[in-house]
Amino acid sequence: MNKETDHLAQLQQIRALMERSSRFISLSGLSGVFAGIFALLGALAAYFYLGNKINTTSYFDYPVNSSVESNNEVLSFFLIDAIFVLVASIVVGLILTWRSAKKNGQTIWDATAKRMLINLMIPLVTGGFFCMILLMHGLIGLVAPVTLIFYGLALINGSKYTLDDIRYLGICEIILGLLASIFIGYGLLFWAIGFGVLHIVYGLLMYNKYER
Repeated sequence: MNKETDHLAQLQQIRALMERSSRFISLSGLSGVFAGIFALLGALAAYFYLGNKINTTSYFDYPVNSSVESNNEVLSFFLIDAIFVLVASIVVGLILTWRSAKKNGQTIWDATAKRMLINLMIPLVTGGFFCMILLMHGLIGLVAPVTLIFYGLALINGSKYTLDDIRYLGICEIILGLLASIFIGYGLLFWAIGFGVLHIVYGLLMYNKYER
């Protein structure tokens, strides 16, 4: 009986070592929570900025009726707002992930992390260039759906090298992006749900599942 128990323990240790060597498992759930909070704050800032800047009967009419040429100032604000959200999320995410990696006895930058980053960046960079093309043609209303869809594809592509749970977040982002492409005028709302609410929910679930 003891031999069987020892063999089972050894197999579990081997499996854990293989999992660590092939997957980056130190992503912090709290980093997702903070990223969601920053995204909601950014979306809120954009909402109030548009409310003060645009004289329309409905804020939601703006993405449909606007053109790039006549709204360079608004687009510049959106870009600055997005950069602040992205930088804040990356900085906090790196700090929390470094702490988690240190706790798990891993390094934050190894071959697995590189593979994960490459697989994440391919859809993200492609989506970024596609968004610029949309802006060139004045199709600002499609930018929010496209960012959600390509972000979801990036998460699914990168999930091969990290926690499987990220795949489900990616699927939810894609579904939300497709819905946003139907209800064009509500892009900012879908953006807030996708990058804000879903990140917070996902982060809390991951924290309770792996880190508590």
